Amino acid sequence: MATLADAAQEFLSQRRIAVVGVSRHPSRPANLNLRKLRATGHDVFAVNPATALAEGGVCYPHLRAIPGGVDAVLIATPPAATPSIVRECAFLGIRHVWIHRSFGGGSWAPEAESIAREHGMVLIPGGCPAMFCAPIDPAHRCFRWILGLLGKLPQTVGTNLAND
Repeated sequence: MATLADAAQEFLSQRRIAVVGVSRHPSRPANLNLRKLRATGHDVFAVNPATALAEGGVCYPHLRAIPGGVDAVLIATPPAATPSIVRECAFLGIRHVWIHRSFGGGSWAPEAESIAREHGMVLIPGGCPAMFCAPIDPAHRCFRWILGLLGKLPQTVGTNLAND
C-alpha cells in the first residue's frame, strides 16, 4: 500500500496522460485538469467520443485512438462510463488510473475497483491531480484539506491490487 500522496506523485511522474471526459465546456473538471497537466509539461490527450475538438486540440474518441498510447489515465466522466474505461485501460496495459471525485460521487463506480484489482492496476479512487500537481492553486489546496478532514480522500492506495 502507498499513501495517497505517494500514489499521486507516481501518477504525476507519468509523461503521457489521457484525460477522459474532456468537454467542449472549459469550466468542467476534466478540462481544468487537462490544462493543469499541460502547464506542468505532461503530454496530455483529451478523450471524449462526443467531440472531435476540445481545449484547442484534437479530442480522441477512445484511448485506443491515441497514437503511441499513454502511461496514465484520469477519468472524469459520468460514473456509468467508468467501468468500461477501466476495462479499456486494462486491455491496453495502462496501470495508472485516477478516478476524479470531489465532494460528490464524481466519476466513481464500485465496479471499477474490482476491475482494477483483477488486473493489478494502481487506482486512485478520489480527489484529482490538481490537488497534487505543483504549483497547487489555493482552491485545490483548500479542497484537499476539506476532503481530507471529511474522510473523502483515500488514506492509502493499493499499488499492487491484484496481490492485496
